[in-house]
Amino acid sequence: MPRGTLFIVTAPSGAGKTSLVKALVDHDQQLSVSISHTTRAQRPGEIDGINYHFVSKEKYVDMLGKGDFLESADVYGNHYGTSEAQVKLLLDSGINVILEIDWQGASQVRNLHPEACSIFILPPSLDSLKARLTGRGQDDVETINRRMDQAVAEISHVAEADFIVVNDDFNTALEDIRAVIRSRQLTVGSQRLNLSQLLDTLTQS
Repeated sequence: MPRGTLFIVTAPSGAGKTSLVKALVDHDQQLSVSISHTTRAQRPGEIDGINYHFVSKEKYVDMLGKGDFLESADVYGNHYGTSEAQVKLLLDSGINVILEIDWQGASQVRNLHPEACSIFILPPSLDSLKARLTGRGQDDVETINRRMDQAVAEISHVAEADFIVVNDDFNTALEDIRAVIRSRQLTVGSQRLNLSQLLDTLTQS
């Protein structure tokens, strides 16, 4: 069975990353999102084990010390980490895996898995990003301003990604990401593994 492909999706908070990834996974059985562990508080409507694995700081530190995380990051004072065992299990099963992580985590993963494909999602403007954050009604003004400052800092790392998608129109952005995923699966490196038997047959003299 061909091994799955690892995709990294990065975006500033409010750019629509989570909604886009959910739409991708809902319509592709060969695509799965890795559920991160986090120490941040569970928000209304979020489900443990679906949106995140919500754990205590003590539990997180214990897992970190054991080397359980493929990557880990401190975002807005909360800890986030990706289970290395979970990702490996999915990839070995032939499932393509999406990691929804910030630029810090993306850099760690690329160092360990240079073959991973990274996609950076941008908002159409900073004004629209602030409007989206405000419209969610989840954060106070101070938190939103902090997130905006962090967004500018995060966007400065956009050149580290392989692809850029602007989320101005949701459906267009969704199709752009699907095109990236499809094209990544058609590279020579991927196809040499997936079509090894066919290539052997075609090149026999």
